This record gives sequence, structure tokens and C-alpha cells, in this order.
Amino acid sequence: MRTAKHKSNIPMTRSSSLTFSPLYRQIKELVIKSLEAGEWGPGDAIPSEAELALRFNVSQGTVRKAIDEMAAENLLVRRQGKGTFVATHSDPRNFFRFLRLMPDNGRTQQYESEPLSCVVREASAEVAGVLNIKPGDAVVAIERILRFDGQPVVFDEIYLVGELFADLTLDRLKSYERSLYSLLESAFGVRMIRAEERLRAVAANAAVAVHLGTAVGHPLLLVERVAYTYGNKPVEWRRGYYCTEQHHYLNELG
Repeated sequence: MRTAKHKSNIPMTRSSSLTFSPLYRQIKELVIKSLEAGEWGPGDAIPSEAELALRFNVSQGTVRKAIDEMAAENLLVRRQGKGTFVATHSDPRNFFRFLRLMPDNGRTQQYESEPLSCVVREASAEVAGVLNIKPGDAVVAIERILRFDGQPVVFDEIYLVGELFADLTLDRLKSYERSLYSLLESAFGVRMIRAEERLRAVAANAAVAVHLGTAVGHPLLLVERVAYTYGNKPVEWRRGYYCTEQHHYLNELG
């Protein structure tokens, strides 16, 4: 007896590498590809679960599971009674998703970003290795201070892939009132969807000590972050020197 071959209902344009993943993961991958292609931009509503189920010829339950996972990963945001939307860095609720420094007293503090420099330079071997580009390729190098209630708490050294942000200038940084990621998303169409961080204790060198108003050798927390956009592409590497005399790094696990 010949067994009937199963025919997939998923469009054949997808990669064959998805064949052995669960069906909802295949739907998730297709939705992510639509996000990456700009079909729905940050803050936009995506089609309903029923519409997506019809589009991909699968059940609503399969779509719902894919959307639930994307919402858990902060790619999408569910709003009761309104629908599901593409997450955006312009949403104030996303501000502390990537900045985990909190005051010890628990009080809300006024945050201020003070850009110091923004220049295009050739990537060193170290920077190129992190950003998956070639040594000598253009990167945008930024230095800035983060102040909380007027006090310098973080000194950042930031490197961005040059071909994506060639028009970024110091004046543009200074005039923008929201977060850096919000600017990169709204002005350049690049959204940071995840990041990896490494933390270690370091002593302040002369340059960092001046920016943070502390002594050379003062203990600091160094937070090294690589941020990725769609397609698991690294687009930012930053080294943040955190003064933790009155603040702490908070990471919620659950």
C-alpha cells in the first residue's frame, strides 16, 4: 500500500531549513520576515489572527501560538480590545528594557542623554569582529554621558555599522529628545530586537574618570552590549561604564 504524501500548506517561498520546525515556529518566521521587509513598521497594527490564519492556511490556534511567542520576545505588543502591534522603541514602556540601571532608593529619576561626540571612523579589528564587518569598514563612533537627576552615572562608547547610519551626526543626537534606539528606528529604519550583555568590574581610567566625575581607579561596572536587528544581524556594540554608588543593575528572571 502506498502512503499518501503530506502536502504542506505553507508557501513554498520559505527556506527548506524550516521543514522540521514546529508549524507555529514556521509561521513566526514568516511574520518576522514580513517585519524585516517593512510590510508592517514599528507601531503598526498587524493583521488579525483570523486574517493571518487565512493568509498562511493554518489554524488560528497555530497563529496565536506564534504571536504569543513574539509578544513574549517583545517583537509584538498585544493591546486588549485594539489588536496586536509591532513593538517600537518610541513607547516609553520600552525604555528600561535595554537600560537596567536603577536607583537604590527606588525613586523615579529624570534621565538625560548628553552626546559628546559622533564621528565616522575605520573599524578596528576588534570592532569589526563584534559587528561582523571587515576591518577598515566605516563605523559611527559615539561617546555620551547618561545623567540621572543631573548627575553623571554612565559613560558610553558606542559603535554602529557605518553603512546603516552614515547620516547620523552629533547635532542630530543632541536635538533628538527620545532614546538613541528610538532615533535609529524612526530615522534609519533599524530596530534593535535583542541584545547580549557581559558585565565585569573594572577600575576607572583617566578619561572615564573625568566624564563621570570620579577618581582614577574608582570601581565601576562595565556593561558590554551587542545589539541585533532582524536576521540576527549585529548593528551596535557599546561599552557602558556604570557608576554604582547610588544605583544598581537590575535583571528580572522568570
